[in-house]
Amino acid sequence: MTTTMTKFASLRIPLEDVVKATNNFHEDYIIQHDGISKTYKGRLLWSGKEVKIAARRFDCKHVEGDLKFLNEVSVLSDFKHTNLVSIIGFSDEKDEKIIITTYEATGSLGQYINNPNLTWKQRLRICVGLAQALSYLHFDEGCDYGIIHCNITSDTILLDENGEAKLSGFEFSIKQSLHDKDQVCPCEHTGTLGYVDPAIEKTGGVTHKSDIYSFGVVLFEILCDRKALFHNEADRSLAQLAKHHYEEGTLHDIIHPSLLNQISSPQSLLIYSKVAYSCLNDDRAHRPDMHHIVVKLEKALELQLHHDNIVRPFFYFIIYVFVSLFSILLESKSK
Repeated sequence: MTTTMTKFASLRIPLEDVVKATNNFHEDYIIQHDGISKTYKGRLLWSGKEVKIAARRFDCKHVEGDLKFLNEVSVLSDFKHTNLVSIIGFSDEKDEKIIITTYEATGSLGQYINNPNLTWKQRLRICVGLAQALSYLHFDEGCDYGIIHCNITSDTILLDENGEAKLSGFEFSIKQSLHDKDQVCPCEHTGTLGYVDPAIEKTGGVTHKSDIYSFGVVLFEILCDRKALFHNEADRSLAQLAKHHYEEGTLHDIIHPSLLNQISSPQSLLIYSKVAYSCLNDDRAHRPDMHHIVVKLEKALELQLHHDNIVRPFFYFIIYVFVSLFSILLESKSK
């Protein structure tokens, strides 16, 4: 592994700098904890300036931690996009395996799904940004391979201070030749409950269309203001619930009223919901590619913005006319 890491030597950061940045990995600095790592926030002097960082420290006791560490460093080093989390560097001294990325202080999308302050237009922009990032990962002509993320959830999507989506969590990702784009790849980690592609059980592995299924679940999370997995009388997932209501023409029944009131363009909602539904098709062959999804979501956002730009000025004009007439009426009465 040491030989492999020499390829990324320019990204190596001294362990003592990371220790100092995280106050010796103080527990108060922990911002995330999963089965194989802990992530700490901190401040690091980098390229002559102090930057906020997230330092993901892999547990040395887990053998798979080494592979996940190498995998994430490799992907984040090769792929750069405005909607991907940015790698600053890594440290692999004294049996430590730490990946340092930019710190997205706002947190994950999962923390904001039920937040009424996250408007419909902001949600649409998040969807477009994420779709563009996934399109880039799945098929970028500048690289000889694509990436299957394998763990797209509302918790692996981070938000920066401007509300821009930043996809993270590449430890389970798979590299795949662009010439074998539709080939099924065996995968030890098939996803998170509620987001898992049902076709995996039949095929024994994942393709880029598995990411698209998970993305479809996220689209419905964003639209319906609900989490991917919940317990009700039928103990159903959001994917099952959303598909049922879409097919019955009652999707509006599971969209939160405050969010539904913000959707001023019916055509925008129609395009968005149709894309989300198509992502959840049980047959991978009938799921759209990410470049198609990008086009459709951009259109949904464009229609929403266009409708707002027409309706709002007209609304203000009506108010202006009403106030003017009311003023004239008062003035005539006073005379």
